[in-house]
Amino acid sequence: MNDLASIAWAEVADLLDLQLSPLGLRAIEALSPRTGDSVLDVGCGAGQTVLQLADRVGPGGRVTGVDLAPRLLEVARRRTVGHSQTDFIECDALTLALPEHSIDCVFSRFGVMAFRDSIAAFSNFRRMLKPTGRLAFVCWRSLDENELDYLPLRAAGLEARVDLTPFSFADSGDIRTVLEAAGFRDGVAEAHDEMVSSGDMDAMTAVLLKVGALGRIIRENPEMRAAAESRLRAALAERRDPAAVALNAATWIVTARR
Repeated sequence: MNDLASIAWAEVADLLDLQLSPLGLRAIEALSPRTGDSVLDVGCGAGQTVLQLADRVGPGGRVTGVDLAPRLLEVARRRTVGHSQTDFIECDALTLALPEHSIDCVFSRFGVMAFRDSIAAFSNFRRMLKPTGRLAFVCWRSLDENELDYLPLRAAGLEARVDLTPFSFADSGDIRTVLEAAGFRDGVAEAHDEMVSSGDMDAMTAVLLKVGALGRIIRENPEMRAAAESRLRAALAERRDPAAVALNAATWIVTARR
């Protein structure tokens, strides 16, 4: 994540967490961390999932958040003050060097789609897992299935400029291929759709213009913001409840065992 992106994510961290929390919690439920477990949170961002995992493992467990963005880790460290079972590492998860067989679980909320070598990254996660270790993450399905991204893009007329990296695991077959090549077993990708929201139109507009598919384009081309915002607000105004604008998120909930 570049500096522009990390600044944008930090600015809307609370609103973004409202939007993404239900999706991350679905993956946490699939992972089923137990009291006392040690969990690695890949791409932990501003730390909401670290706190949610810490609640599951209790004070006798351990949750280590890893992320490349120092600005987001600053937010995460502030949020987790008083939670002694949490810690953070600024690092590319591909090269993370935790000891072999040292953790019970690997988790991620939208943090595994942009590795330069996915098989190497997941092989590294497997190396760190105990023999009984397990993995769960949530990732996006295709752009066309994700109203949360395609509606803002189409409203702004910027579909042709989209970066498809966040949708690199759109094909569940690709996910299974990566997991199997990395040595994982019993890999399952379950389709999960959910209406998500950051709140009213102002809140959703703020988030969608800073993060996600449209947000990236606007960050890199700020001169497009005014026109995009006008068109986006018009599209969101057509939703049934402008006081709580919700859009569909289409995801995979992925689980596997070491």
